[in-house]
Amino acid sequence: MLLIKNGLVFTMTQDTPVKVDILIDGNKIIKVAENIIEPSAALIDAAGKYVLPGLIDAHCHIGMFEDGIGVEGEDGNEETDPIMPHLRAIDGINPADKAFDEARKAGITTVVTGPGSANVLAGQFAAMKTFIGSLDKTVINASLAVKAAFGENPKRVYGQQDKAPSTRMATAALLRNALFKAKEYAQKKHLCELDETKEMPEYDMNNEILAKVLNRELPLKIHAHRADDIQTAIRIAKEFDIDYTIDHCTEGHLILDFLKEEKTKVILGPILSSRPKIEMQNLDYSAPAQFEKAGIDFAISTDHPEIPITLLAASAALAVREGLSEMTALRSITINAARICGLDATIGSIEEGKDADIAIFEGNPLDLRTKTYCTIINGAIVYKI
Repeated sequence: MLLIKNGLVFTMTQDTPVKVDILIDGNKIIKVAENIIEPSAALIDAAGKYVLPGLIDAHCHIGMFEDGIGVEGEDGNEETDPIMPHLRAIDGINPADKAFDEARKAGITTVVTGPGSANVLAGQFAAMKTFIGSLDKTVINASLAVKAAFGENPKRVYGQQDKAPSTRMATAALLRNALFKAKEYAQKKHLCELDETKEMPEYDMNNEILAKVLNRELPLKIHAHRADDIQTAIRIAKEFDIDYTIDHCTEGHLILDFLKEEKTKVILGPILSSRPKIEMQNLDYSAPAQFEKAGIDFAISTDHPEIPITLLAASAALAVREGLSEMTALRSITINAARICGLDATIGSIEEGKDADIAIFEGNPLDLRTKTYCTIINGAIVYKI
């Protein structure tokens, strides 16, 4: 058992921090209350410190584009076919990427990582803990979502190859066509299950994965920066009645009423960034504050390695400087990130029964001078000053 006492605890279920103790048994939080006494538990005295749920990066490429390795460590983009939903991040992630160690030291306990944005459909993102161990043991969900991409990246990659898509029209058409094919495939399989005299269609891995998207078993995780790309993505998602998130959403602040009406799940980032691409010309550091004012929940992400994963809290801090409330900033890298990614049943807040993922900071984590004091994942101390 492990007992955390005397800290200022941000449970994320309450709007203000509270003075409570946290009792951990095995990999779960079993009690959150005042003045817990458990003589058999190892004690962490968090007096004067901030205690949060482990931080969550809702969109990054850690382990897929390895830090400091170069070409040999770049396994995030298979630039040979624009439609490849059957690829899986877990077959390309290197858990020895040094960025995982840095993530733990930054209080980040969960990452949602996967393929880049070269392809219209790039493969399946995974959610995983950042503790040291075999990949299979760190993975929470090996097939959390299917990555889709709009805008500049697929156009550039395949335009250079004199292949489609070289326009936004072709990107949308290729996605629609892939979804239609998967729909027909699934319908044929269903008819064959009802009538054994009919011949099953030949197994197709792409269609199998997209059938799960069509059944809302898997969301599309959609890379889109520009407002027109965001609207096209949502138009297609509505056509096929599929679940989705809009990731990056750089120009989302220009269409807030539309996003609110569509009840869009949004992951903003990278925020702590320059404007390296044309489609990021309208990047606005105050966008998170504008989303908050509009009443739209969102997560903040780093898009590592675009922004180093260690700057997740710093990204939220920048948004606070530009008008975002501190509590919403902290929620954007904890419970909101968990909820938007469908992981909130087990992580994202400090509650009894949830995974014992805790980040303890020497001060306010939104202060760039603050160091992480201790990181706990699944009840184990994985980093401590």
